[in-house]
Amino acid sequence: MNKKMIIFALLSAFMWLIPQNGFSYVEKQNAFVRIMDKVAGKTQVVTLPVGQDISHDSLNLIVRNCKQSDPFDAENYFMFIEIYKKSDGRIFSGWMNRNEPGQNPLQDDVYDVWLEKCE
Repeated sequence: MNKKMIIFALLSAFMWLIPQNGFSYVEKQNAFVRIMDKVAGKTQVVTLPVGQDISHDSLNLIVRNCKQSDPFDAENYFMFIEIYKKSDGRIFSGWMNRNEPGQNPLQDDVYDVWLEKCE
């Protein structure tokens, strides 16, 4: 083998060992969500610990997962949440993305809920 082939083989092996820039997330323990009560005309930021059933007005909220994108990339937060209305049962179950709140929001006749951040 000549020198160029050896260098190419070593560089190829080295590049294979370097982790690729994929999706990496940092798991967080609390979600901060903004809840807007359209009837009362007020908004409130509520802290929701991951895995706990929290009651707020006529809602029950359970955050199943809250994560931050890689801190070295553009900062973003994601949460998986289940929202129950005491009178109607489950009204939302899915992922919310802080940087794109209109992508998958809860838009109820009384409440709007969106993610502020995870900590």
